[in-house]
Amino acid sequence: MDYNTQRTKLLLPEYGRCIQDMVEYAMTIDDRKERQRCAFTIIDLMANMQAYSGNEDDFYQKLWNHLAYISSYKLDIDYPVEIQRIDKQEKKRERVPYPQKNISRRHYGAIIEQLTHRLNDMEPGEERDNLTRLVANQMKRNLASWNSNALDDEKILEDLAEYTDGKISLLPNEIELISDREALADVWQQGASKKKKKK
Repeated sequence: MDYNTQRTKLLLPEYGRCIQDMVEYAMTIDDRKERQRCAFTIIDLMANMQAYSGNEDDFYQKLWNHLAYISSYKLDIDYPVEIQRIDKQEKKRERVPYPQKNISRRHYGAIIEQLTHRLNDMEPGEERDNLTRLVANQMKRNLASWNSNALDDEKILEDLAEYTDGKISLLPNEIELISDREALADVWQQGASKKKKKK
Protein backbone atom coordinates (compact mmCIF):
# COMPACT_ATOMS: atom_id res chain seq x y z
CA MET A 1 0.00 0.00 0.00
CA ASP A 2 1.13 3.53 -0.79
CA TYR A 3 0.40 5.75 2.22
CA ASN A 4 0.73 9.55 2.26
CA THR A 5 2.70 9.27 5.51
CA GLN A 6 5.40 7.39 3.57
CA ARG A 7 5.60 10.00 0.81
CA THR A 8 7.61 13.20 0.74
CA LYS A 9 6.00 16.10 2.62
CA LEU A 10 3.82 18.42 0.54
CA LEU A 11 5.54 21.81 0.45
CA LEU A 12 2.33 23.65 -0.49
CA PRO A 13 -0.60 21.37 0.43
CA GLU A 14 -3.16 23.64 -1.24
CA TYR A 15 -1.94 22.38 -4.65
CA GLY A 16 -2.02 18.72 -3.70
CA ARG A 17 0.20 15.74 -4.42
CA CYS A 18 -0.47 15.82 -8.18
CA ILE A 19 1.15 19.24 -8.74
CA GLN A 20 4.14 18.35 -6.59
CA ASP A 21 4.62 15.14 -8.61
CA MET A 22 4.41 17.14 -11.86
CA VAL A 23 7.07 19.58 -10.63
CA GLU A 24 9.32 16.69 -9.64
CA TYR A 25 8.77 15.17 -13.10
CA ALA A 26 9.55 18.51 -14.81
CA MET A 27 12.93 18.58 -13.04
CA THR A 28 13.84 15.26 -14.66
CA ILE A 29 13.25 16.51 -18.24
CA ASP A 30 16.59 16.98 -20.01
CA ASP A 31 15.36 19.08 -22.94
CA ARG A 32 15.19 22.73 -21.76
CA LYS A 33 12.39 23.72 -24.18
CA GLU A 34 10.27 20.76 -23.13
CA ARG A 35 10.97 21.55 -19.46
CA GLN A 36 9.91 25.17 -20.05
CA ARG A 37 6.71 24.06 -21.78
CA CYS A 38 5.96 21.66 -18.91
CA ALA A 39 6.41 24.48 -16.36
CA PHE A 40 3.85 26.68 -18.18
CA THR A 41 1.39 23.76 -18.24
CA ILE A 42 1.83 23.31 -14.47
CA ILE A 43 1.24 27.05 -13.94
CA ASP A 44 -2.02 26.82 -15.92
CA LEU A 45 -3.17 23.95 -13.69
CA MET A 46 -2.16 25.83 -10.53
CA ALA A 47 -4.09 28.90 -11.74
CA ASN A 48 -7.24 26.78 -12.07
CA MET A 49 -6.85 25.68 -8.45
CA GLN A 50 -6.50 29.15 -6.98
CA ALA A 51 -9.17 31.84 -6.55
CA TYR A 52 -8.19 34.74 -8.79
CA SER A 53 -8.75 38.22 -7.44
CA GLY A 54 -7.09 41.56 -8.00
CA ASN A 55 -4.10 42.22 -10.22
CA GLU A 56 -3.31 39.51 -12.80
CA ASP A 57 0.43 40.23 -12.65
CA ASP A 58 0.46 39.76 -8.86
CA PHE A 59 -1.54 36.55 -9.23
CA TYR A 60 0.94 35.01 -11.70
CA GLN A 61 3.90 36.32 -9.70
CA LYS A 62 2.55 34.34 -6.75
CA LEU A 63 2.10 31.19 -8.87
CA TRP A 64 5.64 31.31 -10.26
CA ASN A 65 6.97 31.90 -6.72
CA HIS A 66 5.03 28.84 -5.59
CA LEU A 67 6.29 26.72 -8.49
CA ALA A 68 9.89 27.63 -7.68
CA TYR A 69 9.27 26.90 -3.99
CA ILE A 70 7.73 23.47 -4.70
CA SER A 71 10.87 22.59 -6.69
CA SER A 72 13.04 23.82 -3.80
CA TYR A 73 14.33 26.43 -6.31
CA LYS A 74 15.94 23.65 -8.38
CA LEU A 75 13.71 23.82 -11.48
CA ASP A 76 16.04 25.20 -14.16
CA ILE A 77 13.85 27.24 -16.54
CA ASP A 78 13.59 30.80 -17.83
CA TYR A 79 11.10 32.27 -15.37
CA PRO A 80 8.92 35.04 -16.89
CA VAL A 81 9.05 36.91 -13.55
CA GLU A 82 11.73 37.59 -10.96
CA ILE A 83 11.31 34.90 -8.33
CA GLN A 84 10.85 36.07 -4.76
CA ARG A 85 11.88 33.40 -2.30
CA ILE A 86 8.99 32.42 -0.08
CA ASP A 87 11.14 31.66 2.93
CA LYS A 88 12.19 35.35 2.98
CA GLN A 89 8.88 36.73 1.77
CA GLU A 90 6.50 34.99 4.16
CA LYS A 91 7.32 35.04 7.85
CA LYS A 92 5.71 32.39 9.99
CA ARG A 93 2.59 33.82 11.53
CA GLU A 94 2.42 34.00 15.29
CA ARG A 95 -0.04 31.66 16.89
CA VAL A 96 -3.15 33.48 18.05
CA PRO A 97 -3.76 32.64 21.69
CA TYR A 98 -7.09 30.89 22.15
CA PRO A 99 -8.84 31.60 25.44
CA GLN A 100 -8.81 28.42 27.49
CA LYS A 101 -11.70 28.15 29.91
CA ASN A 102 -12.68 25.23 32.05
CA ILE A 103 -16.45 25.05 31.75
CA SER A 104 -17.99 22.65 34.23
CA ARG A 105 -21.11 22.05 32.08
CA ARG A 106 -20.16 22.63 28.47
CA HIS A 107 -23.73 22.31 27.19
CA TYR A 108 -24.66 25.54 28.98
CA GLY A 109 -21.59 27.47 27.84
CA ALA A 110 -19.21 30.01 29.38
CA ILE A 111 -21.65 32.94 29.36
CA ILE A 112 -24.14 31.05 31.55
CA GLU A 113 -21.34 30.30 34.03
CA GLN A 114 -20.42 33.98 34.14
CA LEU A 115 -24.04 34.99 34.71
CA THR A 116 -24.48 32.45 37.52
CA HIS A 117 -21.37 33.86 39.22
CA ARG A 118 -23.03 37.26 39.00
CA LEU A 119 -26.22 35.82 40.50
CA ASN A 120 -24.10 34.52 43.36
CA ASP A 121 -22.98 38.04 44.22
CA MET A 122 -26.41 39.68 43.98
CA GLU A 123 -28.65 40.49 46.91
CA PRO A 124 -32.12 38.85 46.94
CA GLY A 125 -34.72 41.03 45.24
CA GLU A 126 -36.53 41.77 42.00
CA GLU A 127 -33.36 42.31 39.96
CA ARG A 128 -31.92 38.94 40.97
CA ASP A 129 -35.29 37.23 40.38
CA ASN A 130 -35.47 38.68 36.83
CA LEU A 131 -31.90 37.62 36.03
CA THR A 132 -32.55 34.17 37.52
CA ARG A 133 -35.53 33.68 35.20
CA LEU A 134 -33.54 34.87 32.17
CA VAL A 135 -30.57 32.61 33.01
CA ALA A 136 -32.75 29.54 33.68
CA ASN A 137 -34.62 30.00 30.40
CA GLN A 138 -31.35 30.44 28.48
CA MET A 139 -30.04 27.28 30.13
CA LYS A 140 -33.11 25.50 28.81
CA ARG A 141 -32.54 26.84 25.28
CA ASN A 142 -28.87 25.83 25.39
CA LEU A 143 -29.80 22.37 26.61
CA ALA A 144 -32.39 22.06 23.81
CA SER A 145 -29.70 23.00 21.30
CA TRP A 146 -27.29 20.44 22.78
CA ASN A 147 -29.70 17.54 23.21
CA SER A 148 -33.44 18.00 22.72
CA ASN A 149 -34.16 14.67 24.45
CA ALA A 150 -32.53 15.83 27.69
CA LEU A 151 -34.94 18.68 28.50
CA ASP A 152 -35.88 18.45 32.17
CA ASP A 153 -36.90 21.52 34.19
CA GLU A 154 -35.98 19.92 37.52
CA LYS A 155 -32.48 19.05 36.23
CA ILE A 156 -31.97 22.60 34.91
CA LEU A 157 -32.94 24.09 38.30
CA GLU A 158 -30.68 21.58 40.09
CA ASP A 159 -27.78 22.69 37.88
CA LEU A 160 -28.63 26.34 38.60
CA ALA A 161 -28.58 25.60 42.34
CA GLU A 162 -25.15 23.94 41.98
CA TYR A 163 -23.83 26.86 39.93
CA THR A 164 -24.90 29.29 42.66
CA ASP A 165 -23.71 27.13 45.58
CA GLY A 166 -27.30 26.59 46.69
CA LYS A 167 -28.13 30.31 46.98
CA ILE A 168 -30.78 29.97 44.27
CA SER A 169 -32.66 26.74 44.84
CA LEU A 170 -36.04 26.61 43.14
CA LEU A 171 -38.72 24.11 42.19
CA PRO A 172 -40.34 24.21 38.72
CA ASN A 173 -43.54 25.73 40.16
CA GLU A 174 -41.54 28.60 41.72
CA ILE A 175 -40.21 30.03 38.45
CA GLU A 176 -41.70 30.80 35.06
CA LEU A 177 -39.80 28.64 32.57
CA ILE A 178 -40.52 28.47 28.85
CA SER A 179 -42.11 25.25 27.62
CA ASP A 180 -40.10 22.51 25.93
CA ARG A 181 -41.88 23.40 22.70
CA GLU A 182 -40.83 27.07 22.95
CA ALA A 183 -37.22 26.11 23.71
CA LEU A 184 -37.06 23.82 20.68
CA ALA A 185 -38.77 26.43 18.46
CA ASP A 186 -36.17 29.04 19.51
CA VAL A 187 -33.35 26.63 18.62
CA TRP A 188 -34.93 25.85 15.26
CA GLN A 189 -35.46 29.55 14.50
CA GLN A 190 -31.85 30.34 15.41
CA GLY A 191 -30.61 27.60 13.07
CA ALA A 192 -32.86 28.84 10.25
CA SER A 193 -31.59 32.43 10.58
CA LYS A 194 -27.95 31.19 10.43
CA LYS A 195 -28.70 29.35 7.16
CA LYS A 196 -30.21 32.54 5.67
CA LYS A 197 -27.11 34.54 6.59
CA LYS A 198 -24.86 32.00 4.84
CA LYS A 199 -26.82 32.44 1.58
